[in-house]
Amino acid sequence: MEDSTTRCQRALSPKRLCVNVFTMNAINSKLFPIHFDRPTTDAAEIATKFYRLAQVRFGMYTVCGCVDGTLIKLDARKTNEAQVVDRADNRSINCMVIFREKPCACWGYEDGCESCTNYSMFSCPHDSGGWTKSKKEQIQLFFEQGDFGYVREKRSTLKELCSSTSKEGASLECSEYMTFCRGKKIWLDVRHLVNRTDNLRYKMDVLNPGNIGGYCRWDTSKENHLDHKSPLQSWSPELQNFIPLSQDPFSSGECDVMFEKPVIIMKLDAQVSMYHHFCDFFNLYASLHVNNSHPNTFTTDVHIILWESYPYRSSFAPAWKAFTKYPVKTIKDYEGNRLCFHNIMLPLLPRMIFGLYYNTPLVYGCQRSGLFHAFNRFMLHRLGVPLRKHFDPSNIHVVLLSRKTKHRNIINEDELLDALKLEEGITVTRVEYSWHTDFLWQVKTTHTADVFIGIHGSGLTHLLFLPDWAVIFELYNCEDEGCYKDLARLRGVEYITWEDPSKVFPNDKDRHPEVAAHAKFTNYAFEVKEFLRLVHKAIAMVKASANHDKPMHNEL
Repeated sequence: MEDSTTRCQRALSPKRLCVNVFTMNAINSKLFPIHFDRPTTDAAEIATKFYRLAQVRFGMYTVCGCVDGTLIKLDARKTNEAQVVDRADNRSINCMVIFREKPCACWGYEDGCESCTNYSMFSCPHDSGGWTKSKKEQIQLFFEQGDFGYVREKRSTLKELCSSTSKEGASLECSEYMTFCRGKKIWLDVRHLVNRTDNLRYKMDVLNPGNIGGYCRWDTSKENHLDHKSPLQSWSPELQNFIPLSQDPFSSGECDVMFEKPVIIMKLDAQVSMYHHFCDFFNLYASLHVNNSHPNTFTTDVHIILWESYPYRSSFAPAWKAFTKYPVKTIKDYEGNRLCFHNIMLPLLPRMIFGLYYNTPLVYGCQRSGLFHAFNRFMLHRLGVPLRKHFDPSNIHVVLLSRKTKHRNIINEDELLDALKLEEGITVTRVEYSWHTDFLWQVKTTHTADVFIGIHGSGLTHLLFLPDWAVIFELYNCEDEGCYKDLARLRGVEYITWEDPSKVFPNDKDRHPEVAAHAKFTNYAFEVKEFLRLVHKAIAMVKASANHDKPMHNEL
């Protein structure tokens, strides 16, 4: 370990840095008689003492302290793993504390966030399976693929495609491949939709050249953004028709409907499936972060317009309450009009190439995305669901999701539940989440679960609303191994599934006549003893979870 004199001689910083280093050593000597002793005092108390010594006794306004002992072996920690990995990719003592005049916090994508406390809380306790060459690379890759680093990458590629030096002018900027766009004073002509009787969903010819534009100068390199031209992969099918206007439509009487408040236009996936529809909602939430440039970024005082022909109907409709206080409209509601938007956002789409949630390439060995954790807190808060902060280890709540569809039913469901109810210290609830079940009740019920059980199906998307310490038990994954396992990794809850194929019994009589070979199109029975073993395995994981004692983030 280098001494402070050597560090100062090598430093490229001003002389004050050297003074601070010497002063830091003096402060540490007051706090710790031996530098490498594991502190028994609470970390917050140590930090407070350090701060007081720095400011009061030594007169330092900003203090940075670091102790680095690369030869001391450490057990792998489960959170903030980057803090205990040194430059040689070894786990080591690496304690750095920065005191600022005003403490700062950030999400993880903002400029200067490196010196603040960011929201991300992921860990990479397992091997990357060949994805990366080092632990540091694995940590960085997960942050970029599945956490706020994904937002940072989208923000970093934002490019102004239409700009103006005039106060009355419009602007449009998009991320790479037009996966996300935002604009000011945008004009949209949908008068021609009165002649369209077909379903506009998944169509790329909704707009014609000149149906969208702005009083601005258009970037002639827009063709570079059209590579991902597909209905749910980018906004290029619509924006390829953008034209620069010769005058401001806002002041020249070319607006039939004027939107003073911000507007979000969305292209949806499949609103009948919770898995696919919540890909819409999650990407909308992520887009709020990509667009984060104003204190009111997360306001509900915005309008949402769906790129659809027919009125929106879905059992998941209450989820819109998290994003807007107004009724959700469709673009057909405005047919025959020229629309003018003071502020408009075209959010990330559900089926982007290398998107997040769906089509996500996700490095092995990492879990608990801060972005997904924040989405959990955001949705629970906006939907009025009280946050569970504690659990009772003497009374584990197990919720089993019962399917009433033609395929993937649990044939011996009653037998499994009867056996489980005989176990001590377990409360069992069977639920059926159907079209007729109130969605808010579903979310509240799911959030009470310590262990959530269900066979493969979109209802397992409810894992997004589980408490942090919960376990999702996908009773049988029907040979779709990664779908809910990866979603659970991103959300940060533990995942298990059926382990012994000899103890699960498909019913061949129930097989689909045309796709009989596919594991998703039949019903299953399960051995009771093995089922109970796996439930107890899940309960042990709940009780062992480190998430019980972690401080609760307040992302609001």
